Amino acid sequence: MSIREIPLSKVRIMDAFWSPRQRLMTDVTIPYMEKILRDEVPGAEKSHAISNFRMAAGEETGEFYGMVFQDSDVAKWLEAAAYSLALKPDAELEARVDEVVALIGRCQQEDGYLNTYFTVKEPENRWANLLECHELYCAGHMIEAGVALHEAVGKDELLRICIRLADHICERFMRQEGIPGHQEIEIGLMRLYHVTGVVKYRDMALRFLDLRGQEPEWFIRHTPAHPGIHYGGYDILPGDTIYNQSNVPVREQTIARGHAVRQLYMLTAMADVAADTDDAQMRSACERLFDNITQKQMYVTGAVGSTPHHEAFTVDYDLPADRCYGETCASVAMIFFAHNMLLIKPDGRYTDLMELELYNAALAGMQLDGKRFFYVNPLSVDPAVSGVVPGYEHVLSQRPAWHACACCPPNLARLIASLGKYLWSETEDAVYSHLFIGNQVQTKFGTFRLETGYPWIGNVSYLLKECCSEPFTLGIHIPAHVKEYQIRINDEQMSVPVQNGYCLLYRAWQAGDRIEFLFAMPVRRIYAHPCVKDAAGKVALARGPFIYCLEEQDNGACLSGLLLPSESEVQALAYDDHLMNGIVLLETQGKRQAKADCTELYTTKERHLEPITLRAIPYYSWANREKGEMTVWIREQ
Repeated sequence: MSIREIPLSKVRIMDAFWSPRQRLMTDVTIPYMEKILRDEVPGAEKSHAISNFRMAAGEETGEFYGMVFQDSDVAKWLEAAAYSLALKPDAELEARVDEVVALIGRCQQEDGYLNTYFTVKEPENRWANLLECHELYCAGHMIEAGVALHEAVGKDELLRICIRLADHICERFMRQEGIPGHQEIEIGLMRLYHVTGVVKYRDMALRFLDLRGQEPEWFIRHTPAHPGIHYGGYDILPGDTIYNQSNVPVREQTIARGHAVRQLYMLTAMADVAADTDDAQMRSACERLFDNITQKQMYVTGAVGSTPHHEAFTVDYDLPADRCYGETCASVAMIFFAHNMLLIKPDGRYTDLMELELYNAALAGMQLDGKRFFYVNPLSVDPAVSGVVPGYEHVLSQRPAWHACACCPPNLARLIASLGKYLWSETEDAVYSHLFIGNQVQTKFGTFRLETGYPWIGNVSYLLKECCSEPFTLGIHIPAHVKEYQIRINDEQMSVPVQNGYCLLYRAWQAGDRIEFLFAMPVRRIYAHPCVKDAAGKVALARGPFIYCLEEQDNGACLSGLLLPSESEVQALAYDDHLMNGIVLLETQGKRQAKADCTELYTTKERHLEPITLRAIPYYSWANREKGEMTVWIREQ
């Protein structure tokens, strides 16, 4: 079964929750990021990324500044800007995009090579250190930007630059062994293959994947010594093959280990290759790793990566709440991976993962004002410890304006701005609706309009504005949290089977047909596997797609002393559009230790409990008020 993504140009989001966030991208976040890249935001971490390109073009003098992969920040901003221009034409932004693209073109060398660090600082060492130096990583992001500008707004100048770059990479690495240190080029080459139809780009992506792990000592033999230089911000040891997933061939991998973003970018490309080539071994590896991550190594919010040491997966069930890494980029990459798995097979597990990440771990990476960003997304924060005590330096209680390693903000921006591409897919005889996000879409079967009060209200309505005369299947994803629902077609209640998480409606449709999907969204208590030590004896609250958390502002200090009785009913209050841009608050009766009993560090006396009203907010909205404690897991009495 061939499954196709509906082009972004065919989808227009009109949604009470997501449309304001897309407007935030076009009006605030993407212009703000451009100012950051140009070093025009006082007090923010310096970027110097545009200046690096000017230096590489010979138009400015000075020293290269930033990470060895600083080019990728510009590439991801260009990709986000492409989607922004598709959402909202902007002549001034378009002119500035053209200016940056022209600058990039002036940096490109005659043979197609493109990388400002090695052009400015180490021209003699091009391609000499694939483990640490991110040349292929930067190339992958630049190619993605070129494809995005072509697909979203029909601009081809960067695409032509990227074709020259990709041809240079193919010419070199089809003849000579090479393994990308940080996986990403494989995604870019596959996207370039899909848009051009040139098979060598897919073959190059597949070669990079197939070489990884065939010779675990490859990086040991091919990484030059460079005393005193740590290209990635920390020393990456060539012998640490688990770190970059080169210890086992990709088709044989069974567990996720090492750097989380590298693992997930690799899986994103593997799923794309498997869908395109019907490679059963590649598909099976993707399925095994999907199961391992989601069943043994993922936080309840969808965050992945348990340790700041190399931003990595560790071992199964090691999910510390207060030392969680949970990089925003990793949650974005989880969405990319799940989306590509859906192009292999419509399966609700993948759609549920996309929804979990979108509404929780990924969205939490950005302040509600669109100008501050988390790199790390913990499940428990105490400002007296987090960001202060050794071992907790990576955990912050407030979002910074920018980061020295700024991969996460533009990654989130390009995701939200391109959200329409994740909503639908189609086959020869079916069209699938994956997410309950209000939109209008043009498919090969006709035009659909989806209206909904989701994620706050359980009602979804599909209107067929026009459709073909032949019967076809409309597949509607039923989120895993929905247990009771009704489906009505033209006001007639239907009983429809669910297959792999999708309700499959087959019939001869007519223009004007309306499908209504109504469901309850009760508050849920979520419990962790007993091996997740930080969640033992605790509960997390959820409603609809949202995981909730407690903040000190609503519940007082010392959140660890709060108790939620098992018999307490948790109620969803009315939607409050004045609170944090509009949320549904959860409220219940809980208990806390009486303050009079908290004077001694240890005691043999029984602790007295006093009643308290507990209030919980959606996890994505935390840290938008004054600094304070936060926790997702609550002790249950």
